[in-house]
Amino acid sequence: MSEAQRIERVPSGVPGLDTILDGGFPKGGIHILQGMPGAGKTTLGNQLCYHHAAKGGRALYVTLLAESHARMLLHLGTMRFFDAARLPDDIAYISGFGVLQGEGLPGLVTLLRREVAARRATVLMLDGLVAAEERAASDTEFKSFIQELQTQAGLHGCTVFLLTTATGRAVPPEHTMVDGIVELTDVRYGSRTERSLYIRKLRGSDYLPGRHPFRITDEGLMVYPRVEAAFHVPSQPDEARLGKLPTGIEGLDAMLGGGLPEATVTGALGASGIGKTTLGLHYICRSGPAEPGLFFGFYETPPRLLLQAASLGLDLAGAVGRGEIEILWQPQGENLQDALAHRLLDAIERRGVKRLFLDGLGGFMESSIEPGRLSRFFSVLGNELRARGVTTLYSMETRDVIGPGIEVPMGGISSLVENLIALRFVERHARSRRLLSLVKVRGSEFDPSLREFVIENGRGFSLAGTFDGGEDLLSGFARDRPAGGRSPSSLEEQ
Repeated sequence: MSEAQRIERVPSGVPGLDTILDGGFPKGGIHILQGMPGAGKTTLGNQLCYHHAAKGGRALYVTLLAESHARMLLHLGTMRFFDAARLPDDIAYISGFGVLQGEGLPGLVTLLRREVAARRATVLMLDGLVAAEERAASDTEFKSFIQELQTQAGLHGCTVFLLTTATGRAVPPEHTMVDGIVELTDVRYGSRTERSLYIRKLRGSDYLPGRHPFRITDEGLMVYPRVEAAFHVPSQPDEARLGKLPTGIEGLDAMLGGGLPEATVTGALGASGIGKTTLGLHYICRSGPAEPGLFFGFYETPPRLLLQAASLGLDLAGAVGRGEIEILWQPQGENLQDALAHRLLDAIERRGVKRLFLDGLGGFMESSIEPGRLSRFFSVLGNELRARGVTTLYSMETRDVIGPGIEVPMGGISSLVENLIALRFVERHARSRRLLSLVKVRGSEFDPSLREFVIENGRGFSLAGTFDGGEDLLSGFARDRPAGGRSPSSLEEQ
């Protein structure tokens, strides 16, 4: 749609919601905010009013409920968007409950017409539409009431919002007449619940389809647009890059031909305790002013990471102090999958991050209530990271510590990462040893040798040599090659 044709918007002021609405609610229309009791309708309606007033508009909030305004304002007082100085000039609260009970819908229309004109309201919030519907003598009378609201909205240039509880009817009569419908839900998934919203209708406007999670905090509603919808086209054009970013591990960089290909996604796959985080610390500690780094993790708190890095001889604390690296830690609990992604992308945007270590992929997976969308989610997120010129390293945990197979944490791994580094424990000569293998490096030559690596205090992660004379290394249970067997091509011992 061209700018000349674009409908003027009334921004909601709710983080994330205006992205979903392509800028806000179409101005001068009638929009329904619908949900079960406790879904967050009243909070959303008030948040919209206070944001509108802060931008120079005037809001009229009319309740058709028995709840007193004093009690509503008491609850709103805990929200940061609440500003008592806006009352009653910029935001006015009135009750239509008595008029509706005494004079019916005609009396309510007269009240709304008079108050909107007298207060020069540019937003009208009518809370409790279900009470008006119950008072109507017929569907025809209720439709006439909605039509009268449309007329008043056009006459006064006022955008109207109707807050209501879902009635259970297949297609309520008002749904065919209004310009927009936003549904708020609070659904139980096993032992947890997740709030979400979706747009049922937005006449003459584009919007992001599907379910979008949100939270209610002391800031009000915080909405997190679903990643697959928000970034189905990356936010900026992608470009091919030929550079390589060193990992900080000399032997590994030699195997990679100089380092990780720039603006690609690499997975470090291995069992718990194999050294994935250590590898990531080496990589992220190569950050600098020209290549700001981000450590985005779930398992180790920042103080423990700083201590671990220092034991490896890495100056993570100094890099953090200089602003070259930021550590973002997400305590495991009931995280929202899309909220995590937006926190990650916001941090990348804020500092122009070029090196990212995400430790680990399992933290995102455990936050998901829809395992079936994980592959699409990471594919879209990876495309967005590439388009922003971020060179990403994921840690990916396998289930078995030692065993004949390597089980990737999810399907569609080829669409998630261009490069894959496998780290394995190998039993040989009654000792547990560590093995590194480059499984793939897309579009680049690499050394496929199986290399032993060690992790030492003060030296960190270093490659030791090849497993000459061994067979079945990738099974986890190595055995010596029979005498006279063919020698595999490998690097010489370092």
